[in-house]
Amino acid sequence: MALQSLLVYSLVAGCFVYAAWTLMPQVARRSLANALLRLPLPDVWRAALQKSLSTSGGCHCSGCDQAQPKVGGMKTPAPQVLVFHPRKRP
Repeated sequence: MALQSLLVYSLVAGCFVYAAWTLMPQVARRSLANALLRLPLPDVWRAALQKSLSTSGGCHCSGCDQAQPKVGGMKTPAPQVLVFHPRKRP
């Protein structure tokens, strides 16, 4: 029973670390990665942390000021009409 509990604890801890890293803001993730790179870690972990330092924003476009201009000269998309249909009542 102790081995099963240890396995469950390690899985829950791993899921917590993954969820916290994924949902963490990018600024906090970069500062944490910089702090972890000062520790003696295996090369695989160091490579993953280096990769997280080199990535850009969430859309990987290096920021909105670096985005490519819209094709056709249209700056804003045309508005779309939303149609709400009432629910059928029995």
